[in-house]
Amino acid sequence: MYGHTGKILRVNLTKNKIAKEEISEEILRFYIGGKGLGAKILYDELKPNVDPLSPENKLIFSVGPVNGTNIPLSSRYCVTFKSPLTGGYAVS
Repeated sequence: MYGHTGKILRVNLTKNKIAKEEISEEILRFYIGGKGLGAKILYDELKPNVDPLSPENKLIFSVGPVNGTNIPLSSRYCVTFKSPLTGGYAVS
C-alpha cells in the first residue's frame, strides 16, 4: 500500500468507543492523500442537513501516503469537517 496502513481508527467520544476498520486498497488509490480520503468519508457518512456544531458532525484527521518518509513536506496532515461558518465542506 506504499505508506498507508490500510486501517482507519474511529473514536466515538459520545459512546467512549474506539474501533479499527480495514479500508480497501482501491479506495486508498482512488482518493489519494488526506484531503481525498477525508472528503470521501465525509461525503459518504455525513447527512447533508446535519448541524456543523452537533455531535453528528465528523472531525476527520488524515494523512497522505508518503507521510513519515524523508520526502520534503510529507509530514503534513488534514482535518476535514463540515464548517460552522459556511455549512459546507472544509479542510484545514
